[in-house]
Amino acid sequence: MANLIPNIAKGRWAELYDRVDAGDPAASRLYVIPISAGAVTDATLLDADDFGAMVTAGVTERTANGWNRKTLAAADLATGAPDDTNDRNDRSLPTQTWTAVTVDAVTDLVVCYASVATPTNAQLVPIEVMDFAITPSGSDVQMTGGVFGRAA
Repeated sequence: MANLIPNIAKGRWAELYDRVDAGDPAASRLYVIPISAGAVTDATLLDADDFGAMVTAGVTERTANGWNRKTLAAADLATGAPDDTNDRNDRSLPTQTWTAVTVDAVTDLVVCYASVATPTNAQLVPIEVMDFAITPSGSDVQMTGGVFGRAA
């Protein structure tokens, strides 16, 4: 699998990131969700309009043994701006750590946007699926921060 931007977010991922960064609306957040994609294909993930559709398609969210969703609010995000020198527009995520992960392999991280507090899976809009193949060993697992989206 490769990093991909689902169809629902193409042309919008930077806008949704920026809405969270600006607190518009105040309850908006990004969520970093560890999953095992199993037999779910890239084509299926591209077509999913919400995280609930990904789960229905067969994705398994990892929620135990050290795995959990990470919630990112405005204070956690760096303000994005077009990079006119390099003719691109990047957005970055901060480093995330899952502590003492013991079992449950992960294949990807799904970054989702929600405009409401405590969203259901149907209210989570997937804006990127990132390769993140991890077989836990009981130690901490870290997603190194940096550019997660680039429009060039």
